[in-house]
Amino acid sequence: MDKDIRIAVIGLGYVGLPLARLFSTKYPTMGYDLNRERVRALMEGHDATLEVDDELLQEAIQKHGFRCTAELEDIRDCNFYVVAVPTPVDENNRPDLKPLWGASETVGKVISKGDIVVYESTVYPGVTEEECLPVVERVSGLKFNTDFFAGYSPERINPGDKTHTVEKIKKVTSGSTPEIADLVDDVYNSVLVNGTHKAPSIKVAEASKIIENSQRDVNIAFMNELAKIFNAMGIDTHDVIEAAASKWNFIKLSPGLVGGHCISVDPYYLIQKAQVYGVLPRVMSNARRLNDGMGAYVANQTIKCMNKKGLVVKDAKILILGITFKENCPDIRNTKVVDIYHTLKEYTDNITIYDPWADVEHVRHEYGVPVVNELPAGPYDAVILAVAHKEFQTLNVRELTCAGGVVYDVKGVLPRETVDARL
Repeated sequence: MDKDIRIAVIGLGYVGLPLARLFSTKYPTMGYDLNRERVRALMEGHDATLEVDDELLQEAIQKHGFRCTAELEDIRDCNFYVVAVPTPVDENNRPDLKPLWGASETVGKVISKGDIVVYESTVYPGVTEEECLPVVERVSGLKFNTDFFAGYSPERINPGDKTHTVEKIKKVTSGSTPEIADLVDDVYNSVLVNGTHKAPSIKVAEASKIIENSQRDVNIAFMNELAKIFNAMGIDTHDVIEAAASKWNFIKLSPGLVGGHCISVDPYYLIQKAQVYGVLPRVMSNARRLNDGMGAYVANQTIKCMNKKGLVVKDAKILILGITFKENCPDIRNTKVVDIYHTLKEYTDNITIYDPWADVEHVRHEYGVPVVNELPAGPYDAVILAVAHKEFQTLNVRELTCAGGVVYDVKGVLPRETVDARL
């Protein structure tokens, strides 16, 4: 098999498409997705997520023969299947494995003897072998580690990041047998600039991914807690961080809104699984609770600033700059800016969200919130910079406010003399 690898990547989102494009430079590669409109757009050479430049995508199609499809039969001839589907949580923050189960059924319908399936989706330790592979066995009629084999290589895609692109990321790999672990590692190593780290087991690889995001969640929660403390004391949190960062071993992070598909979701997978084993992960649980409340905190701090300036909050005209979960990226998954909006909506209906990066219809569909892509005329009683898009950093935000209006800088990127408060 190692002489004739044919790859199918299942799920062509923020993770799957960049990986499939990269694999296509070395191996015959197919991308499979249930969304036919997505497949059509990709085959026309455009990625709406902006993770793969159109030029690179078109090169993959024209030069390397990369193809995307929504037809199951098109991937039946492959022998190295990579699953890169979302792993969300439900309304109670419990792991929702339905996308993974569905993708595993898809693999089960096409997998043959000797083939390998590698999972990239972020999960708690044990999901690959205890939840996914039994589905592949049931649908295919094949026996795991006898007829087909498996690996796990957690994704490390950072949406919008043009520095740490997929080919430059050092990836963790693993396999269901020592030989398969070597083969999976070789396949990934063949397309990566900075190589791999081969984990001793699939569960270790799964655990490594989930603590990457959980650690960052806890660290940011600490900064957010500090921001609340120092704001109450009248001390600028960013000044405190700059001073502390002068020590060689201080980890410099900033307070902020924790959204997206990784940091704001993945810790729940480990939290829920830990409780099954009788362990109450207090630090992680408290970090999640604190970070989930930061949108409402920002809104209430803005209201506090308005009250101090004698501005009437009821029916006030407010502008929110940004709706995506991070800067210079169209990704709106789990954005906490929505929480700012809903908290302020209790006081006024005159709220405008301006974001040149966001898909207006996508936001409306996901959150029922109106967004505009063009900056509307002011003046506003309050302006909240929620996302540090490059377009916002050159705005004269103070000119958008009325006399005595409030400017609240969530990201700490605006000139200090132009803002009334920052997180």
